[in-house]
Amino acid sequence: MKKAEQIIFLLTCILVVAVAAIQRDGKILGHDIMTPADTARAEAVSPISTLSDGTEVINTTELGKDVSGYGGRVPLEIYLKDGKVIKVKALKNSETPDFFQSASSLLTRWNGKTPSEALAMKVDGVSGATFSSRGIIGNMKAGLQYAVKNSAGTSVLDKMDLSAKSIIGLIVVMMGAVIPLFWHNRRYRILQLCLNVAVLGLWCGTFLSWSLFVNFMSNGINVWVSFIPIVMLITAFVYPLFGKKNYYCTNICPFGSLQDLAGKVNKKNKWKLGTNAVIRLGYFRQLLFVVLMLLMLTGVYSDWISYELFTAFIVKSASTVVIVLAVVTVVLAVFVPRPYCRFVCPTGTLFKLSQNQK
Repeated sequence: MKKAEQIIFLLTCILVVAVAAIQRDGKILGHDIMTPADTARAEAVSPISTLSDGTEVINTTELGKDVSGYGGRVPLEIYLKDGKVIKVKALKNSETPDFFQSASSLLTRWNGKTPSEALAMKVDGVSGATFSSRGIIGNMKAGLQYAVKNSAGTSVLDKMDLSAKSIIGLIVVMMGAVIPLFWHNRRYRILQLCLNVAVLGLWCGTFLSWSLFVNFMSNGINVWVSFIPIVMLITAFVYPLFGKKNYYCTNICPFGSLQDLAGKVNKKNKWKLGTNAVIRLGYFRQLLFVVLMLLMLTGVYSDWISYELFTAFIVKSASTVVIVLAVVTVVLAVFVPRPYCRFVCPTGTLFKLSQNQK
């Protein structure tokens, strides 16, 4: 009966995320919730058009439909004149504005190149905006291939992210997902915590958050480039069904790992919170969660999901307020075990609800 209750709570959480996706983006799993007129206009988008001055414009809305950034598709318009790229324009997308602004510096990299020359270029993503960069680069490749009439399309290897960052990140998250199941060792745990912070947090900038949940629900999951978050999702929502509650938070979450490491700096002079204080802080976490859900589901203010403290790992794109709060939290973790996880984290509260925990 208890497992059935967990499944019911999990389905309820999925429903909440679905409502939030519709409220924010008007989409579910990449399908627009449109009127027939809107649908007709969307289907009328042609891959190529010609302006009055002879400039050809390639629209990657359909050409790059299998390429995703962090929030979903990242369609572009590629302007070609006299056989060369003269401009690349980003169309409407669901990327986090601050991250996409950083990645947008890539849009001029192909200017002055023929489609063949542009395809041969190796363009690296912008640090701190990896997913948005990948969306831009992938859409450029799809559009340029269309321009040179490359009917072969995009291969499986082209779809996959085989960069060193992604491969190492996948190894680290798999270590966290598998090894603690069979081996408990204090020294290894410290190593895993350090890897979670350094690789998953600071280098890859990959973690579970409300923003990720809503983006996946809104736009669907591009499996080819989402191996790391998929493993994280399994440890957060599937493992608890088999008795491994709080597994993601304890063994993988980069910000939880950072708080754990901070706590190891001070093992003796901890602040002792009374039972009443812990209970009140627990009620605060629940009340905060309810307020945030209402703000998101009613559409009053859903932008809070882009400002969870996890985003502080992406230093170049994170807001100053988030970075300051994250630093304060880590300092507090030296004296109070995992303060953000225990008394604030909206993502952690979602996990607890899906696991039928208080």
